[in-house]
Amino acid sequence: MAHRVTLHRLRADDEEEFVHLARLSVRLHGDWVRTPTNSTTFREYLERFADPSQNEALLVRRIGTGEAAGLVTLTGIVRGPFDRAVAGFCAFAPAAGQGLMTEGVGLAVRHGFGPLGLHRIEADVQPGNARSRRLVERLGFRREGFSPEFIRIGGVWRDHERWAITAGMPVRDLTDIRTDHRRRR
Repeated sequence: MAHRVTLHRLRADDEEEFVHLARLSVRLHGDWVRTPTNSTTFREYLERFADPSQNEALLVRRIGTGEAAGLVTLTGIVRGPFDRAVAGFCAFAPAAGQGLMTEGVGLAVRHGFGPLGLHRIEADVQPGNARSRRLVERLGFRREGFSPEFIRIGGVWRDHERWAITAGMPVRDLTDIRTDHRRRR
């Protein structure tokens, strides 16, 4: 099966589409994540990703239509003895539940291990976020621990499970991921 999505770096000219989709997705994102929902917060957000050697924002786009399906970030990139980053991700409401983000995060992991030369990619998932937990499990991440009051989201310190995958671990084939996703429906 062919890929259904591709990645591209988030750019200033993505603002209108991104903000529109983020607004449509506020309810879906709930307490899990905060995405920019206006021009000011989008520009501030984009500035965080000005240096791709430290942080990278990758828009997940459908192949064929080019529509944005979601976002994957690789943040806190640390070189030297670590060669690691933290992956964050969110679907936009119109694309939620279609397996597109599993593909997108999988491509971002391959990008991290390939062109970026990372050894380790971590993902922090709130315990109640079953969809995100299943996504990282499908890709082959392993659960490494639990951190109470780990990340502040919406002004509240929230507990997170810590998940990780390393370059030596197999990243599940995207075709297998789609097959698994369809079976779960």
